[in-house]
Amino acid sequence: MTSRFTELAVDCHDPERLAAFWCEVLDFTVIDRAEGKVEIGSWVPTVEEVRARQMPPTVVFLQVPESRAGKNRLHLDVSPIDRTTEEEVTRLLTLGATRTDVGQGPDRTWVVMADPEGNEFCVLRTLAP
Repeated sequence: MTSRFTELAVDCHDPERLAAFWCEVLDFTVIDRAEGKVEIGSWVPTVEEVRARQMPPTVVFLQVPESRAGKNRLHLDVSPIDRTTEEEVTRLLTLGATRTDVGQGPDRTWVVMADPEGNEFCVLRTLAP
């Protein structure tokens, strides 16, 4: 038997704020919360479903005292499904994201952004019909 990718953990100062931001970005909902922790996802996982097949992972925001240091070693890529890439970038800016430069250069086909706590992510090509 193998392991399943079930959760992506994100250390942060304000789990509620980041969870709210990413729920808006991904159309996820809060599926669990405890002190210093908020979990979001597109579904509520059960042990039986996870054992049966690989399902989309959830994202868990965990409160930590220290700040992020340096460039992320792991980041999310998102692709808009119902608008252009630039329209999605505009939407994300209104939600609290910022454009950021990590040395990607001018000839890129994606947009590098940061969430409200500075975690980088990329907006890739649109998947809209």
